Amino acid sequence: MLHYRTFSAIYSEMSPDAPRDPAFDAQDDPAPPESPAPGVASSTGEKPAEAPGGLPSPLPDVTTGLPAHLEPLADRARDYFRASSAENTRRAYGADWRHYTAWCRRQALDPLPPDVQTIGLYITACAAGKAGPKPDAVSTIERRLSALSWQFRQRGLVFDRQDRHVATVLAGIRRTHGRPPVKKEAVLPEDVIAMLETFDRGALRGLRDRAMLLVGFAGGLRRSEVVGLDVGPEQTEDGSGWIEILKDGMAVTLRGKTGWREVEIGRGSSDATCPVVALQTWLKLARIGHGPLFRRVREGGKDVGPDRLTDKQVARLVKAAALAAGVRADLPEGDREGKFAGHSLRAGLASSAEVDERYVQKQLGHASAEQTRGYQRRRDRFRVNLTKAAGL
Repeated sequence: MLHYRTFSAIYSEMSPDAPRDPAFDAQDDPAPPESPAPGVASSTGEKPAEAPGGLPSPLPDVTTGLPAHLEPLADRARDYFRASSAENTRRAYGADWRHYTAWCRRQALDPLPPDVQTIGLYITACAAGKAGPKPDAVSTIERRLSALSWQFRQRGLVFDRQDRHVATVLAGIRRTHGRPPVKKEAVLPEDVIAMLETFDRGALRGLRDRAMLLVGFAGGLRRSEVVGLDVGPEQTEDGSGWIEILKDGMAVTLRGKTGWREVEIGRGSSDATCPVVALQTWLKLARIGHGPLFRRVREGGKDVGPDRLTDKQVARLVKAAALAAGVRADLPEGDREGKFAGHSLRAGLASSAEVDERYVQKQLGHASAEQTRGYQRRRDRFRVNLTKAAGL
């Protein structure tokens, strides 16, 4: 059995930026070293983990330390534990767990072991605005439930999400508070061309941003997929894919939730809008031959650092370029601010590619055509007028 500190260190890193609740969050942190209890041998001089406030520990009981020769395996297990889910998912789940335990503390309820009536009351409070400064959206409540399920599962505890105290209450929340999802605006090909003109072609940062925008759009990539790309396979531990430049285009291999998939990005109709040419230009002038494709440009803009960009920087790039290019200038300035994000690239490809829907579905990595249709946006809603087509 792995030493409990191996996993407690992981729990403590679930959401480093979220506010912490000391009353219950301490159970996820490593216990301070203590002298071993009489009669209990321990190579580390520590007692088994004990959660504060009488709560059961989420960590396995151990009465002896891990043998030294197994420490490297414990470190590797910790790495695999982290790699089992995306960093953004872990951060969100950690914040949701703290949100739940803080609410339990305020209500004098125990968060562990899971109690379906307590959780039913919790999601009711979330929907009614009694668990935070404002009511949670239905999608947020569903994510919080997923986070709780994950946290309980990691602790070896059973939580029946289909129990009537949870499932029936959630169904009522959906019927009462459910709203159509607020979707980001798609950037269409003409928008992308206008956005490209906002970048400085004579600067490394401008060349990088051109390549990111074109690769993200033509590949229909998520923002995490864009920044997760490496020049080649198995070059970095945090990479989630790589590229292979070919005569007719570029093959992109991506690691998704259900396995690996390949995306083809063809060459453009001209060098000015070709994602392959833009990427080759960036790699050549930035002198990148190994490791992350898209990196930080150091202050002064003369050279490139080794650090990979974050997915948030893709969202900021798309938003800034769309606003600078005047995309959707017909809308009030305040409304335009929240219209664009990294998702605008995927929605743009889905909305503008005039090909069989199956090809778009494959490019986006969707399991169903219905999911792909959810990405399609039409600014001209009445291009097809069924009223007139019916003879009225």
